[in-house]
Amino acid sequence: MTEMKMRNHEVTTRHPLLTAEGTLMEPGWSRQLLQMYDRRAIKAPKFCIKEWDYYLVLNEDFAGAFTLSDDGYIGLQSVSLLNLKEGWEHTETILNALPMGKFHMPSTSEEGTIRYKDDRLQMTFFKGPGKRGIACRFEDFWEGKTFACKIELEQPQMDTMVIATPWKENRRAFYYNQKINTMRASGWMKFDGKEYVFNPETDFGTLDWGRGVWTYDNRWYWGSGNGIVDGKPFGFNIGYGFGDTSAASENMLFYDGVGHKLDDVEFHIPADSYMKPWKFTSSDGRFEMDFVPVLDRAAKIDAKIILSDQHQVFGRMTGKAVLDDGRVLEIKDLMCFAEDVHNRY
Repeated sequence: MTEMKMRNHEVTTRHPLLTAEGTLMEPGWSRQLLQMYDRRAIKAPKFCIKEWDYYLVLNEDFAGAFTLSDDGYIGLQSVSLLNLKEGWEHTETILNALPMGKFHMPSTSEEGTIRYKDDRLQMTFFKGPGKRGIACRFEDFWEGKTFACKIELEQPQMDTMVIATPWKENRRAFYYNQKINTMRASGWMKFDGKEYVFNPETDFGTLDWGRGVWTYDNRWYWGSGNGIVDGKPFGFNIGYGFGDTSAASENMLFYDGVGHKLDDVEFHIPADSYMKPWKFTSSDGRFEMDFVPVLDRAAKIDAKIILSDQHQVFGRMTGKAVLDDGRVLEIKDLMCFAEDVHNRY
């Protein structure tokens, strides 16, 4: 029992994220951003600091993914359009040299607007009372055609998944991350004469908000999804492989606005193909799923010093999820994603 409590240490008080020495003050998980991030408190070179906001807006047939980031010696701004029904996707990325804080990423997800603009891409992430917004126009997105979107996400008061994770090999490296699931989505995306419209009755968005200093070589697994189960919003966040997670995992269920903490979840990925069926198992028996892929959003950049090998696999998940009170939710063909990513940068 003691080991389980240590493994899932919950942070419950508000205080600075980092000590005067630049190490995490309290590794663990929380339901909101209680630990306060301050870029000035980081004891690492500016080119090592990574700050990003990533949105995924997904339904049964299509999805949009949007990234604004300042990764120290490189900035990465990205838009993906995925047509899950037809089985294709396109991702367009713009790289920026040495931003090192010039994008002024907010120190919290709870407020602030992020704007990016260059000759091809204009993108804004907006945070207002109870809602978020994504606006984008990407010239020459694919085959000379423009992509545009205007999306609104509802964010009522609800639990989120927050984790503060160090690295054993470098105690001044840290990963401070928040996942916000089950945000009802409305709005549209337009490309090549077609309009993709989100319906807030059935469609949801997720925010992956992160700040930190990483070590050079990391491989992680992450999965997330949202839907309606027994008439209520349901979501999950699962993952591992990133940093020293001895204080807490980032595995969590969300049901009707309440978070339900899980222990360890393992991804069982076929060795010969990401498009073959996967399985997910859990140490506490509370997340047992089968996963049938429909699309692998694969991307690889190998520039010797910089390596990124990504497989973000979208598909349908079926199985059971167990809430804190023992209630079993039956999950059937929930469209979601799970990824296997190896980065060196």
